[in-house]
Amino acid sequence: MHPVLVYTLSRIGLFLVALGLLYVLGMRSWLLILAAAVFSGIASYVLLSKQRDAVSARLSQKLDRPRPEDG
Repeated sequence: MHPVLVYTLSRIGLFLVALGLLYVLGMRSWLLILAAAVFSGIASYVLLSKQRDAVSARLSQKLDRPRPEDG
């Protein structure tokens, strides 16, 4: 599967898990979304390092590929 897609879906999944956990723990105000974003961002930094490296390698390959000359 495409590394960017895997990383993006993983980030969304972590956000939804954080949102659900904070909701179950009683957070019901607008801060719920903000706190879920912060917690999922920290979790993704720790848990998704392999996926982030794969995305970086994929983007680096695309940028380093020689482009055909404009005709």
